[in-house]
Amino acid sequence: MERLRTIFKKLVNRETILYVVFGVLTTLINLAVFALCSRLSIAWELGNGIAWIVSVLFAFITNKLFVFESKSFRFGIFLRELLSFFAARLFSLAVEYAGLWLLIDVLGWKEMLAKILMNIVVIILNYLLSKLLIFKKQAG
Repeated sequence: MERLRTIFKKLVNRETILYVVFGVLTTLINLAVFALCSRLSIAWELGNGIAWIVSVLFAFITNKLFVFESKSFRFGIFLRELLSFFAARLFSLAVEYAGLWLLIDVLGWKEMLAKILMNIVVIILNYLLSKLLIFKKQAG
């Protein structure tokens, strides 16, 4: 029982709760922009790109300041975080596009259902990349 409590405390803490909250908000922004683009008859490929840009900007600010509490605005640190964040998000965007292509174009899924599923995959992937690579705590 104590082992389960220890695992729970590692998984459910301030950081992960804030990441989920801001992840949900980022996802809602992403979905809203995607839906708006769809309503405007913009192809899903372009609409997804527009939704990505808007949501990644929101995610960088909230992840940096609130989730991982990286308060440094020294040019070198800020630039490293910003470039690493966008590089990681470009990687997860490629994963998302591949998944959307597979689900929509190959398997014939509805666009929004495929988008929601891929958002879940992307949220998990982005947390791991942010935690382990981008906003990792410096030793000492």
